[in-house]
Amino acid sequence: MSNIKVFKFGGASVNSAQAIRNMASIVKSHLDTPLVVVISAMGKTTNALEQLVPGVLADDVARHAKYEEVKAYHTTIFDELVSTTAVDVSAVADTRDALQRLFADLEKAMTCKPTDYNYDYDQTVSFGELISTTLISGYLNSIGISNLWLDVRQLVRTDDYFREGHVDWLRTGQQVQQHVTQHLSEHPLVITQGFIAGTILPTGAEATTTLGREGSDYSASILSYCLGASEMTIWKDVPGFLNADPKYFDNTIKINKIPYNEAIELAYYGASVIHPKTVKPIQNKGIRLNIKSFVDPSAEGSVVGPFFAIDPLTPLYIFKNNQVLISILPKDFSFIAEDNLQTIFALLARLNVKVNMMQNSALSFSFCIDFNQVLLSSIQEALAGQFRLRYNTGLQLITIRYYNQEIIDRIVGGRNVLLQQRSRTTTQLIVE
Repeated sequence: MSNIKVFKFGGASVNSAQAIRNMASIVKSHLDTPLVVVISAMGKTTNALEQLVPGVLADDVARHAKYEEVKAYHTTIFDELVSTTAVDVSAVADTRDALQRLFADLEKAMTCKPTDYNYDYDQTVSFGELISTTLISGYLNSIGISNLWLDVRQLVRTDDYFREGHVDWLRTGQQVQQHVTQHLSEHPLVITQGFIAGTILPTGAEATTTLGREGSDYSASILSYCLGASEMTIWKDVPGFLNADPKYFDNTIKINKIPYNEAIELAYYGASVIHPKTVKPIQNKGIRLNIKSFVDPSAEGSVVGPFFAIDPLTPLYIFKNNQVLISILPKDFSFIAEDNLQTIFALLARLNVKVNMMQNSALSFSFCIDFNQVLLSSIQEALAGQFRLRYNTGLQLITIRYYNQEIIDRIVGGRNVLLQQRSRTTTQLIVE
């Protein structure tokens, strides 16, 4: 295992000029060993860029206004950064030029004629990470923190399954070893993007893919695995891995140690601290994962590693809002058997729909997904000929690990439960 460290900074840690200065101070204090820094889109940029995907906003005026909002947000932050710090003038000028080129390319991408939603999504939304890392890399260089910006699309290679590309591990490993390892011997700091990757289309053309929503953690894990990093650190706005989201609970408990398998389970159920695919690659190489606070960088945080049980052992709560519960029934009142399920799952796979919970009975199949009007309409259209569909929107999916009935009753609070599943350690409930 090498002495290389991998840091990941999410959108909240770089959402303002002040936040980026704080990130810069954290990075500067860890340059005693080679460091790869993976950065997400700034703030809520990804949400804004989702509105710019061709076909989402029909109103050209509204689309252009959203584009100008994204552009102004980034340029204002960069102006504030470089106007209040003694800087390298040439680095500032080069960064401004690079940002202008990216904004011009974004404008072209968002005005293309809609083709396939998943493909269009990746080509458009990926600009969030390209812009944020270009801005931050340029700022760091301008204040004397020398770094090399690398395009992760040339490092992490996937198939052409858009919106959740499958990593080509052999090709990715070769690219990372060839490019990143070589550069780290000359530049102890590399800046690159999370969430996005690259593929080659059947035509031979290059295209951008993404690794799934909130996939920057996974990006850092992929690079950690391929580099044989000594450790990986995710910098968050919370003191570590908490047993619940502080937006919902006043008295949260920090989990100090989390076994790899426990972290995988929690991420699968939707724990926002870790992307579902993050843990397995680093587990395979025994790389420890630190979850630390960028608000208090010196605090201990949480560690994911080869432990036997979570410490301390306490109930864990995960909430997913804005859920849609879809129930599918055959029009001919036949059973929901293997052939019907095959049709349904083939469609969900083709549309790249992530199912958060599912349940079937003799006459119906129900599943819960994040609300997305484009995908919901596509599901309705594709299945309307063969099935009857019912759906409820505006729901909440609650997952409780290490539950008891008293805890369930307190959390549900008398709300209507539309669907519930239980295992020995975990219960999931869809509530209004």
